[in-house]
Amino acid sequence: MEINIPGRGIIKVGNLLLDYNGTIARDGKIIPSVKEKIVAIHNKGVKVQVVTADTHGTVKDQCAGVPVEIQIFDNANAAENKRAIVEKLGAEQCICIGNGFNDGRMFEACSISIIVIGDEGCSAKSLMNADIVCISIEDAFDLLLKPNRIIATLRG
Repeated sequence: MEINIPGRGIIKVGNLLLDYNGTIARDGKIIPSVKEKIVAIHNKGVKVQVVTADTHGTVKDQCAGVPVEIQIFDNANAAENKRAIVEKLGAEQCICIGNGFNDGRMFEACSISIIVIGDEGCSAKSLMNADIVCISIEDAFDLLLKPNRIIATLRG
């Protein structure tokens, strides 16, 4: 998937990194509409990664049957772990979606970062590092499914 943003250039999207709790899940349970959207994005050739400290211990069960790679890490260094995953995958081909304070470092690294306000709200500090702000995860996914929306928002 390629997105040509005037003033920013072409972004060859290879990976979508998703925070779990507060972004695609509420209280440890995946939001029902998320699975269908992830499948649609996966079908566009984008590898979907769920990056989480898995606070509720539910991510593997909740994401069963969904085309995602799950990366669970220690709570103590969540922000640095997320950024390290982006750098390992190649930041220039990564888009990320999150809502929490520990997503800020990931937002700094990715080519495009989207913060979701959602039911939990979002971290004001991470908000300052995000490229795009969405009210819901569904709206954030729709940006990827209809990339002209990203172009309209981010063009120079």
